[in-house]
Amino acid sequence: MTESSFIKSAEERLAKLGIELPDVPTPIANFVPFRRHEGLVYLAGQVCEWNGEVRFVGKVGEQYGLAEAQQAARICGLNLLAALRLACGGSLNRVAYCLRLGGFVNCTPTFPSVPQVVNGASDLMHELFGAQGHHVRTAVGVANLPHGAAVEVDAVFALE
Repeated sequence: MTESSFIKSAEERLAKLGIELPDVPTPIANFVPFRRHEGLVYLAGQVCEWNGEVRFVGKVGEQYGLAEAQQAARICGLNLLAALRLACGGSLNRVAYCLRLGGFVNCTPTFPSVPQVVNGASDLMHELFGAQGHHVRTAVGVANLPHGAAVEVDAVFALE
C-alpha cells in the first residue's frame, strides 16, 4: 500500500478500527482548538476529557499507574483527532503526516515512565496513520494540569 493510498483511507481506517471520536472540547480559556497555517494544523493541548468529563483526575504515580495513564493519553489523542477532523473540514483524509506530539504528565516527582505514558497518544497516531503517524515528540512531567487532569497532549499535523 502506498503512502497516499493509506492516507486517503484515514476515515475508513478509523471506522474499521472501531475508533469513536469525542466531541471537540470547548476551550477553557482565551484560545482556539486549532490554527491552520500554510498546510499545517497546530492543535491546542487536549486533556483526558471525554465529552465534557475529565476521566483521569490526579497524579500519575499516586492515583494512576502506567496502564491507566496510557489510557488517559489515548483519550487526549482522540480529542486531538476530533479537533483535527474539524480543522480539516470534517475528514481526516486530508492528513499527510503527524509531525509532532507534545505530552505533559501530571505526575509525582520521581515517576520514571513519563515517555511511556505519552505512548498512549503516539500509538494511536501510528495505529490510524501508519508510517505517516510517526512523529517527533516531547514528554514532560509536570506539577499540575488544567482540571487536575493526569495527561495533556498537543500536536502539529501536515495536510495535503
